[in-house]
Amino acid sequence: MTLTELRYIVALARERHFGHAADKCHVSQPTLSVALKKVEQRFGVILFERSSADVRLTMTGEQIAAQAERVLEEAGKLREICAKGKDPLSGPLRLGVIYTIAPYLLPRLIPALHARAPLMPLYLQENFTVSLSAQLRRGDLDVIVVALPFSEPGIVSRVVYAEPFCVVMPRGHALAREVLIDTRQVAAENVLLLGNGNCFRDQVVQACPQLSASGGTDGAIEGSSLETVRYMVASGAGISVVPVSAAASWPQEDALLVSRPFRDPVPLRQVIIAWRATFPRPQAIDVLRAAILDSPPPGVVVA
Repeated sequence: MTLTELRYIVALARERHFGHAADKCHVSQPTLSVALKKVEQRFGVILFERSSADVRLTMTGEQIAAQAERVLEEAGKLREICAKGKDPLSGPLRLGVIYTIAPYLLPRLIPALHARAPLMPLYLQENFTVSLSAQLRRGDLDVIVVALPFSEPGIVSRVVYAEPFCVVMPRGHALAREVLIDTRQVAAENVLLLGNGNCFRDQVVQACPQLSASGGTDGAIEGSSLETVRYMVASGAGISVVPVSAAASWPQEDALLVSRPFRDPVPLRQVIIAWRATFPRPQAIDVLRAAILDSPPPGVVVA
């Protein structure tokens, strides 16, 4: 049966009058009557008992009319889905963010994005760059926030901000008397790093090449997250290099921990958003980027 025929059946079942049902369907009475008669002939069943005074559903007609209502309701949902599909800012956006960015970006991004696209909730995934990249290629994620270097075939990327690094240390540490820290000074200390496989660890080693030259990464104490590293530094286990957004999110009057900026050239990372070139909602990507630029993490330089 066509959806039009189902509408005729439902209208007549409700109105119990051919003329009234035809008016509801915006067709002539003969058009509706002939269409329903053809349905009955096609399927070999009688849906309505007809008399000069009344129209009644048969037992089969009641079942078919009830099912027709359900089918029409589901068809209406299809129209709703299509209507939403026309609006790129309606419907979820699946966003992946690396561990060292998510806790400091998301608290600012979510309200900024909601203000711009209230009908576009975020489905969030925190993970390492390699995992987020694989999920992006498979289509499990729509867009990811990671740090350079990053290059994947078929993936488009755009820088959103540059984030300087800073040094965190116990408050009583000798370097706490310095206004600016040189990367060579870091290499001479016991540096706490994130574990292998975390891209931020690699970025720190690149920013402070003296660490590798001096063997400073060999047997280094490792933390599973920046928050863990923070507590190890506060306990006196060593110093560390962290993104400025992380240091800015920690209590500034911490009795055990202080942070200091680097001397020029300041090591930093470029943070990007990346998405598939074939992603059908580029406007959603534009709004996401604009929301990040509206409320970036503290201390970063927007692109």
